[in-house]
Amino acid sequence: MKSYNLIQRFWHDLVLGNKFINKSLFELEKIIYLKENDLKKQSHIFVTGLPRSGTTSLLNFIYSSDQYASLTYENIPFILSPNFSRLFNKSPVPMKERLHKDGIYFDNNSPEAFDEIFFNNDDLFIKDELSNYISLIIQSKKKKKYLSKNNLNFKRIDLILSILPNSFFLIPIREPLQHSFSLMNQHFNFCKLQKNNDFIRRYMNYLGHNEFGLEHKSWKSPILYNEFKDINYWLEQWFLFYNDIYNKNKLNDKCLFIKYEKLSDVFYIENLLKKLNLVKKDNLDLAFFENKNKEIISLDYDKDLYEKAKLTYENFL
Repeated sequence: MKSYNLIQRFWHDLVLGNKFINKSLFELEKIIYLKENDLKKQSHIFVTGLPRSGTTSLLNFIYSSDQYASLTYENIPFILSPNFSRLFNKSPVPMKERLHKDGIYFDNNSPEAFDEIFFNNDDLFIKDELSNYISLIIQSKKKKKYLSKNNLNFKRIDLILSILPNSFFLIPIREPLQHSFSLMNQHFNFCKLQKNNDFIRRYMNYLGHNEFGLEHKSWKSPILYNEFKDINYWLEQWFLFYNDIYNKNKLNDKCLFIKYEKLSDVFYIENLLKKLNLVKKDNLDLAFFENKNKEIISLDYDKDLYEKAKLTYENFL
């Protein structure tokens, strides 16, 4: 997005920022491309939770199995019309590092968190159209199962399962202080990027990416800490988020809680693949889960809050 030219920015502003255009293209695409498809029998995967917990690594790892369809960068900006978008986006994009500067690279064929454009509608629209939308995506990729990474889908687990009952939700969790530090640093990073380039701010808003930056939105209402520059704000958000999502979904066998620190363990990954009924490759490529060095954190933080967060972390198997 940082390197988009004026024409590309115009198209993104026009399409991503206009629900009428998006829905009109969606309706037209249904007329031309939609076929009957019994999605309920398939085990689709939805990766969700707080960012900086390994969600993108999980997305890329599972997508590399070549068994799932997902929205990719070639679908931008026509997110609600995945078949049309493939007709327009013919220019290859060279592999480059994403703006997080975290060692994750992408090109046109890389999956990413784009389906919030669809979910940013009322529940009635989602209930009526989710199956149609996913059908269009898997048709465009010639697959049978859908893979999504959307950090906001934790809010609609029950809704999605009511439509696609065989789906799995992968919810990664990371050591709370390391995770909070990473969230805070990315917030600083995107605040700086957005101040220098307002299109980055608009683009992230269109996609519902308010995790960081000038228009950051809290996941939970702050109780003790509401200053974004304070690591205690991010630590409290971590505790409130994971304590809530665990208590709500700990008995749901469709929700798999995953420890970030174990993602480089071959046996841990093999066990995850079995739960997902995913065919194992001969050689598991765990390169997606590299760069997990711990940061040395010298900031003052609320020790009591951290202890409560650690107890929540230990609840996750």
